[in-house]
Amino acid sequence: MIDAYEDPGTPDCRGGARYLWWLVLRQPGRCAAGAVFGSVWMVLLAATPYLMSRAVDDGLEPGDMGALALWTGALFVVHGFNSWLSIMRHRTMTRVRMDANFRTVKVVVGHTVRLGASLERRTGAGEVVTIGVGDVQLIATSLTAVGPGIGAVVAYAVVAGLLLSVSPLLAVVVLLGVPVIGLAVGPLAGRLQGTETEYRERQGVLTARIGDLAGGLRVLSGLGGKSLVADAFRRDSARLRAQGYRVGAVTSWMQALAAGLPALFLAGVTWIAARLAAQGQISVGELVSVYGYVAVLVWPVMFLIECGYQLSRGVVAARRVAALLRLEPPADDATADAPAGPSVLYDPESGVRVLPGRLTALTAARPADALAVVDRLGRYAPSDATWGGVRLDGIALARVRERILVADPEADLFAGPLREVVAGRGEPSDEEVLRALHAAAADDIVQGLPGGLGSTVSAQGRSLSGGQRQRVRLARALLADPEVLLAVEPTSALDAHTEATAAARLRAAREGRTTVLATTSPLVLDRVDLVHFLVDGRVVASGSHRELLDTEPRYRELVARDADETVSEEVVG
Repeated sequence: MIDAYEDPGTPDCRGGARYLWWLVLRQPGRCAAGAVFGSVWMVLLAATPYLMSRAVDDGLEPGDMGALALWTGALFVVHGFNSWLSIMRHRTMTRVRMDANFRTVKVVVGHTVRLGASLERRTGAGEVVTIGVGDVQLIATSLTAVGPGIGAVVAYAVVAGLLLSVSPLLAVVVLLGVPVIGLAVGPLAGRLQGTETEYRERQGVLTARIGDLAGGLRVLSGLGGKSLVADAFRRDSARLRAQGYRVGAVTSWMQALAAGLPALFLAGVTWIAARLAAQGQISVGELVSVYGYVAVLVWPVMFLIECGYQLSRGVVAARRVAALLRLEPPADDATADAPAGPSVLYDPESGVRVLPGRLTALTAARPADALAVVDRLGRYAPSDATWGGVRLDGIALARVRERILVADPEADLFAGPLREVVAGRGEPSDEEVLRALHAAAADDIVQGLPGGLGSTVSAQGRSLSGGQRQRVRLARALLADPEVLLAVEPTSALDAHTEATAAARLRAAREGRTTVLATTSPLVLDRVDLVHFLVDGRVVASGSHRELLDTEPRYRELVARDADETVSEEVVG
């Protein structure tokens, strides 16, 4: 099985079937062993009727107890050996599935990390979640076909050969009967792929809507849009449920046929064999063996139908994984030099001009407008933005990332000691970490944890409150001390008192450094040097907070509404 640190290899992303075949080729020995174990196991199942027929014809019917004991002993040995084979087959196929599961997880996680910030602009969050939650497991399960699937084909051929030695008519019936069953199930497999594909697509959309709803709940409540989004979610959920019923209908028919058709097939072949025995064309022992052969043949037929079902679902899931893996990060062939020192950041699309060494705020009636400006100035979105007169997209991305930091309010928090969560990849002293936490008004977090900086924080900061997580993210950004800091709503989850403290300390900590804050909080706006007020994505007014309160009614209305909401939340709390 793949090791946690082993290179998973380069996947074949040209299609779903090719990706599944790549997973098989990454563990050829184990897949071959699974096929051998599965084949021998099923063939030995078919040997049981043969041994029983010999025991009847050679021992029981003529009364030869020695022959009867011999064939009975052989039957016991074969069953014991087959039990061991069954265990080995199951263990081997479990390892095959686990390897495919972990290998797919590794290539998907590695590729999403390589895509970095461009991931959310190339595919939806719901798509990634759906792949991680469901598609990986479906892909792993579909590899069952390399064990029992191949074994079923081999057992089918062996049983047909054994029946040929008994009666050519029975052999022809078996050889033709199984393909007929396949033709009956085939259209359902194709239909299942179509319905499953649509179901997975709707599932990804709905998952993305859940994430958007959870992430923007506070903004939606403020804008009065919560009920609209809730209605849209209910409609999408109803469509997904209806599509799930369609998938379930096809699945139930396939499973019903998998159980019913082999039984009908068994009844038909047994009837023909009984007629032949009554006519004296085959012996009683051969009749018993024919019944046993066909009874054993039920297993291969069921496995073939089940493998077809699993492969249909696995191909759909693998297509989604392959589509994600085909995404490539934007090529960075920029060669221009970054400005030698602090310089003006300018976004011509919005008209925002950020002067070096100043604390600037972006305020917009639609938060997405301010976020779009931050994305362009941080080079997370295509734009004509410039830095010191040089186009940002003309400067090597690594140089931009070294000097311009975008502090996302939903940035990931990894599990570990609080010290490491704040420090990131750096190795600052405890004093520096404590200063950053103090600047973010997060002293109480350290004091409230039993181990101080050594206290463990769970993944995504789930052991912290929303306000604490926000302040930890802000402390991490302040500790990085970038030349240019672009922070989106760094204090939106804080109460009024803590927010005022954080705003004052943030200004002191970033004194003389270029800082841009996307916010509508009057407590923060009152501390900045310059406010750009955006309407429909364009700057319509610039000035200090108090100047805009006096001269711009739309700004005053927006900020006053935010102040009223803050006061209401504080009173309720």
